[in-house]
Amino acid sequence: MPHGWIILDKPVGLGSTQAVAAVKRNLREAGFGKVKVGHGGTLDPLAEGVLPIALGEATKLCGRMLDASKSYAFTIQFGTETDTLDAEGEVVERTDRHPPLAAIAAVLAHFTGEIEQVPPAYSALKLDGRRAYDLARAGEQVELKPRRVTIHALEFAGTAPQGQPAIDSTFSLTSSRPDPEIGYEALELADSVTLVATVSKGTYIRSLARDIARALGSLGHVTYLRRLKAGPFSEEQAISLDKLNEIGKGAPLEDVILPLEAGLDDIPALDLDPEAAVAVRQGRVLTGLPQGEGLYWARVFTGAMPVPIALMQVEAGSAKVVRGFNLPDVAE
Repeated sequence: MPHGWIILDKPVGLGSTQAVAAVKRNLREAGFGKVKVGHGGTLDPLAEGVLPIALGEATKLCGRMLDASKSYAFTIQFGTETDTLDAEGEVVERTDRHPPLAAIAAVLAHFTGEIEQVPPAYSALKLDGRRAYDLARAGEQVELKPRRVTIHALEFAGTAPQGQPAIDSTFSLTSSRPDPEIGYEALELADSVTLVATVSKGTYIRSLARDIARALGSLGHVTYLRRLKAGPFSEEQAISLDKLNEIGKGAPLEDVILPLEAGLDDIPALDLDPEAAVAVRQGRVLTGLPQGEGLYWARVFTGAMPVPIALMQVEAGSAKVVRGFNLPDVAE
């Protein structure tokens, strides 16, 4: 039974549930039988990029992955706003105003840190027991309450001024500024802009794009969305759908699977001897520890390989099991 992570570079058009089904199918075709599989954060069909998929005991970490910060690259197309706030929706409003590059740079600071945003009407949030997107598709008025989210970082990835190639994040803003006596029309206007955002759980990139465009005196919607990172997993670790499908045709699973502990890179390890590992597996509390307070992942070594035993919370020198992992090792 495999335990660990497959980081899929999800293509546009594939839903997260379909991605999980693709992993199950390939594992079954590879002869692994029934394997518990889950994903670490929904990615819309119109979005692409990093989708962590947990196998076996790693599925116990899916909740942590859902709560983790994530990074996205996204393109805002200025001039139109759609009902879905992305390219799939119908245009509901237009404007001829396109923001200058300098104004875009200036406004990003206002959307960094803790902010309030209203989720899109086309979202999976529930309103009176019904999904918001079901109400919106039925033509009903959807009024969702603002929520507080955190934008850890927001910066240029590139811009596409009207009729010009993209400019990377190193461009000189001063070169885009005219003499103060020259009006708005003389500024270098952006038809679209691509940004990179690192955000907290619950952040809607489509809402962020809408609010940035409106703050610039324009309108906008998302035409491109790619998840670059989810928790500790980045796009450098991701495999294509074609690479995944090779598993079902006989390619070694070990070539693409990451160990369970790869999902724990953001917390320190707590090394146990075999006797302590047995105690933790029995749910007993460890005492007299020198470690500081916080969350740890306990491990025992089998040769040179660490075997995760449990997530443990250390307080006042005592460690209690938060979540145990049922992985074999020679200490059993």
